[in-house]
Amino acid sequence: MSFFVLMIVVGIPLLTLVWWWWADRRLRNSKAGPCFRVGLSFAVVVLLLSYCWVIFARREIVTVSVPAPLYALVLIWGLIFLPFFALPSMLGWSFWKLAKAILVRSPRIVESDAKPWTRREWLKSTAVVMPALAAFGSGALSLLLMTRFRVRELTVTIANLPPELDGMRIAHLTDTHVGKFTKGKVLDELVAATNRLKADLVLFTGDLIDNTIRDLPEAVRMLQGIEQKLFMIEGNHDLFDDAVAFEQGVREGGIALLRNQAATVEIRGVAVQILGVVWKHGENEMAQDVEAMALLRDPSAFPILLAHHPHVFDWAAKLGFPLTLAGHTHGGQFMLNQDIGAGPAMFRYWSGLYQKGKQALVVSNGAGNWFPLRVNSPAEIVHLTLRREHDSVWTMFLGRSWK
Repeated sequence: MSFFVLMIVVGIPLLTLVWWWWADRRLRNSKAGPCFRVGLSFAVVVLLLSYCWVIFARREIVTVSVPAPLYALVLIWGLIFLPFFALPSMLGWSFWKLAKAILVRSPRIVESDAKPWTRREWLKSTAVVMPALAAFGSGALSLLLMTRFRVRELTVTIANLPPELDGMRIAHLTDTHVGKFTKGKVLDELVAATNRLKADLVLFTGDLIDNTIRDLPEAVRMLQGIEQKLFMIEGNHDLFDDAVAFEQGVREGGIALLRNQAATVEIRGVAVQILGVVWKHGENEMAQDVEAMALLRDPSAFPILLAHHPHVFDWAAKLGFPLTLAGHTHGGQFMLNQDIGAGPAMFRYWSGLYQKGKQALVVSNGAGNWFPLRVNSPAEIVHLTLRREHDSVWTMFLGRSWK
């Protein structure tokens, strides 16, 4: 375990206890405080016990799996509401009190026990416990959203697309993260939705499983239920536990896994070449892999490049790949709108269709969840329709290109 990971593992419960102590002190002198203090204590105990359960289960000290609602609660609290709401509110109040003590020296007012329970006290108490309250509320909401996904229709116009492939349809499936949040019935629903599209090709761009290789059999069973021709690549989560076992399990399940490899399939009488790059995070490594894929290109086939990380597109466009499919971003996960949020803060391309000259990239939000909460970045299957870029009426009339 790295020092950074150790700091997170130890820091979350310690900071939770510090915030609990601070919030309890704020509530102690309030008439509204007693009921809030009991509720807050119960909430923090649930959070800490759930957190310990998650850690012990990950280390295989405890063999009983953590229920999805508690797992979701731990992630939402530890990664969102503790660092971005609870701690800032505690620090902000402390700095305000310190500044007030320095700048404004006023006599201390002792409150009478007979003072009635005012609305102001109730609002102040609610504000103190709001981070924990919001974490539990968001956890409940996430349970409703985790099993929902959409089918997103996109049309991609491609220059020099073989005429026979005009109207070709691709089901782009990615980032299912089969595991703690994506499992059971929703996997059958994803398969059924994919099959209903009756696409010419199904392409999967990584993160089939979430964390543990134990979830691979269920994930492979899901892919085996897809009726159309399927090709896939790996993602970073697929390699977390056992990369060798992942590759072996997928191939033994009869799934076409491409690892810096190419495969050709005939669609509508035309050769279509699928090229898949392995997972790499470094930009230079991505560039090297795309260059290696360019050497494998069949000039007689229409190429489609599969990459888990969308930044591969920068080199794919330079090397003339007409269509690249990617995932990894989850649509930004937390977005205020289409262009503002975590997506553009972390990635150059995060959701939908992007074009550079005659080259196109499609980034899917992914169909599953590693994190239980999404904001304006719904889970999805992307249904692509490829269209040939037709010449203008003037060009067709003359029968030649005008330059």
